[in-house]
Amino acid sequence: MPDERPVVFVTRRLPEAVEARLMRDYRAVLNRTDQLYDPASLAERCQGADAVLPCPTDRLDAGVIAGLPATIRAIATFSVGYDHIDVAAAVARGIVVTNTPDVLTAATADVAMLLLLAAARGAYSAERLLRSGGWTAWAPTGQLGIQLTGKRLGIFGMGRIGRAVARRARGFDMAIHYSDVAPVPPEDAAGAVYHARAEDMLPHCDFLTLHCPLTPQTRRFLDGERIGLLPDGAVVVNTARGGIVDDEALIAALTTGKLAAAGLDVFDGEPKLNPGYLALENAVLFPHIGSATVETRNAMGFTALDNLDAVFAGREPPNRVA
Repeated sequence: MPDERPVVFVTRRLPEAVEARLMRDYRAVLNRTDQLYDPASLAERCQGADAVLPCPTDRLDAGVIAGLPATIRAIATFSVGYDHIDVAAAVARGIVVTNTPDVLTAATADVAMLLLLAAARGAYSAERLLRSGGWTAWAPTGQLGIQLTGKRLGIFGMGRIGRAVARRARGFDMAIHYSDVAPVPPEDAAGAVYHARAEDMLPHCDFLTLHCPLTPQTRRFLDGERIGLLPDGAVVVNTARGGIVDDEALIAALTTGKLAAAGLDVFDGEPKLNPGYLALENAVLFPHIGSATVETRNAMGFTALDNLDAVFAGREPPNRVA
């Protein structure tokens, strides 16, 4: 008998458990070598498929979506963010778009706290000193950093991840301030101070962590003018999207000492990044590892497949964004 399972085109190599479920339930076209497909060939590679399972590294712009075969019913991205997909173009084609929220909240919040601590305590320069053989003795004034305890943390974007960071930061006795389009319920705020305007929050931020989506309104949100509103010696962390930060303005503030340090897990145009960051010892730089735990990446894959299962069963997918 012919195999009537839907065909799913997968753009990147996925965790073993996720690919096993894909092979069990679908006719999966896998990317065994994990090569990056260029947008020009992506639509052609999807010929004969019923769905696409892309990652944030894949740019599904209007041109790619226009070239997808008529058989495509769903785009189930392996990510929370979906700014790499032209959602309006997909909707115009009648293609369902889904994402994978919730499951990476804890892992990303952990990395935000790791960056807060690493940036505040000069982890990069301390390790570099040790590995280079430059550490000669303990010194009362050596490798002095900034203590988190009792400081003020500003959170720009109090969604799932922002709230998870706030819970962790309270363990360090930090005072929480936040800004979002609307205040969160009191039980979620847990005493955090709400600022309707981010500009009103920034002067209260000894530490600032970014957790908003990348939209036309938030692109280069953290520019020179807003950095100027932060207290001198503040620390900035970004685990959201690189485009939220004006790289040149942030590098300048780190160079002049306006900001004490920064911790960055995401970059505009990644995997490329502004080379100005590389020479800064007060910048802790991670290669987008916010969700990089075995448990989280499996959960992301299973959530994407839950969405596809619903689409092909004629049900509303649990994480539909369009």
